[in-house]
Amino acid sequence: MPSPETDPSAHLSRRDFLARSTAASVLGAGVGASSGPAAARAAASVASERVRFFVVGDTHFLADAGSPAELAGRSAEVCGRLIDTLNGLPGASIPAAAGGGEVGRAAGLIHAGDVIDTGDKTGGVHDRMQLTEWSAFTDEFGLTGADGRLAVPVYEVFGNHDAPHGTGLALEKIKERNKRRPAVGNVSDNGLHYSWDWGPAHFVNLGIIVGGDKSVTRKRRYAALDSLDFLVADLRDRVGSSRRPVVITHHLDIARHTGPCDPAGSVGGKEWDPCDVRAFYDALQQFNIAAIFYGHTHAREVFRWDGLSKKAASGLSVFNVDNGAHFKGLKQAFFYVELDSRGVTVREYKTEDAWQTGSFTPQVWTSMHVG
Repeated sequence: MPSPETDPSAHLSRRDFLARSTAASVLGAGVGASSGPAAARAAASVASERVRFFVVGDTHFLADAGSPAELAGRSAEVCGRLIDTLNGLPGASIPAAAGGGEVGRAAGLIHAGDVIDTGDKTGGVHDRMQLTEWSAFTDEFGLTGADGRLAVPVYEVFGNHDAPHGTGLALEKIKERNKRRPAVGNVSDNGLHYSWDWGPAHFVNLGIIVGGDKSVTRKRRYAALDSLDFLVADLRDRVGSSRRPVVITHHLDIARHTGPCDPAGSVGGKEWDPCDVRAFYDALQQFNIAAIFYGHTHAREVFRWDGLSKKAASGLSVFNVDNGAHFKGLKQAFFYVELDSRGVTVREYKTEDAWQTGSFTPQVWTSMHVG
């Protein structure tokens, strides 16, 4: 595996990737090099504000089409071992190649969508399969950290395999879960999008895509369900001019859909209207965006986003998480994230044998907040 210095995807910007032996030495860099009681209190204050969390995507819980009341054996095995891996990580040592330190206790887990596999299909056996798949998700992941096998609270968004057209079981279940989800402080009028606070940061979950731009009237491939309106109002009312770090999660990838906005033109079969993508970027400009997370591509990618080009020299920090427990493959991964008032550090934990074993990849992405 390449080092952080040679891996092209590791270069968010020259300024943001800092050579260091541990993540703490970077995130605490602004404290200074002084010693004594005052410095110790300052360092403790920074540490106390730090929040840790996991980001997982594309679990694709799959029921057996021949016996729809049962989860497919392969899906049950991979998803179950993922939960075992997540529960076993706190307290584990992080190798020097991944920044060093120790995995801390996580505040929760963000799921970047495609929780289940058959939510994009309707009728016949698929309706029964969805019930089984969602039930398996809640049995394994739970909601509060005390009602499933996973030991931390869960914050999922819906993906295109969950509910691409704005209706379906997954959406109804998320609405119910949002009424009981720990720490949530704001929920959209339709019950689907929501936000909460962890440590110094504000978190917003927004579904498949962020849209839609009211000036563009053409039909979208996926239902935005007023996610852009919720984002704009939530950031205005919950963040305002505070410069608090903001973390946003949705499902679909940004890079392939970034480009010119032509309200009268054709989107050329794109899954996410470029005008909606640009409106999403514009909505973020006056805020301190610490990170944007998404899944969908079943591959890890890290880059800067300027709202105009697919990859930019500078801009917002974007983290595309790999598939977390897909039944078809051996290679899976998720992110372990640490965030405080100074910056965000992201590491990837991966497997090549469907979570029979796992390890940190030998790289780390670190950037300082802009505010």
